[in-house]
Amino acid sequence: MILIADSGSTKTEWSLADTGRLIQRILTGGINPYFQSCEEIRREVEVALLPALGDSSLDAVWFYGAGCASTETREAVSKALSSLPAAAIEVQSDLTGAARALCQREAGIACILGTGSNSCLYDGEKIVANVSPLGYILGDEGSGAVLGKLLAGDCLKNQLPGHLIDKFMSRYNLKASGLLEQVYKRPFPNRYLAGLSRFLIENIDEPAIYELVYNSFRSFFIRNVMQYEGFAAYPVYFTGSIAFYYQKVLRDAAQSLSIHIQGIEQTPMPGLLAYHA
Repeated sequence: MILIADSGSTKTEWSLADTGRLIQRILTGGINPYFQSCEEIRREVEVALLPALGDSSLDAVWFYGAGCASTETREAVSKALSSLPAAAIEVQSDLTGAARALCQREAGIACILGTGSNSCLYDGEKIVANVSPLGYILGDEGSGAVLGKLLAGDCLKNQLPGHLIDKFMSRYNLKASGLLEQVYKRPFPNRYLAGLSRFLIENIDEPAIYELVYNSFRSFFIRNVMQYEGFAAYPVYFTGSIAFYYQKVLRDAAQSLSIHIQGIEQTPMPGLLAYHA
């Protein structure tokens, strides 16, 4: 019996599996060692995950998570997971998880578009190149957090048609002061901004909204995918809620740059179950 986790800043999906067959699916809060201490992660596991697992005995835990690219953060998460009844625990980045799930054991470019964004060139065994995503302040093009940031900024600076600004502020019962407090004074502003991005998909037929999303996706391709040497020779894959729900706009942006998207998956979990089978 193994336990596979796909974790982002917003939520963590845990799959209990036996020889590739899904037995139980559990959802808990997001885990990200950049924003949470080891003790906070441990508390999330013990309160939200352990009771759901019951008396299950695990041969191994494979944890793929946002913020787990460095040795230090992987060790911190591994320590926080030590209360799990597992013979072995391995922590890898969410990007490694995406590459394994999307490309399996073939070479390709694997991309994540969720609360944050990321990409890599994968040779079928390991990540061989990665353009740093830089987070939602300096990078994360095309992510939910950046889409929400662009939307909020355009509304507050009157860059969208008036009816859309009114609709947005009314939809979330917002005032400018409250929005700024959420972003600058409260925890997890990236999650908050990503939540605002839902307004975009609800109004994607509005030309101004489509253009905002389209340009952000083009920026993702130009500033990330097209940086990999020989990128045109590799299949390009995507996973993540933003990629999945906005896939028509994403494909339009890719086509404008002569990039072919091989596949888009809402979550890497089915691919990870197949990989670890």
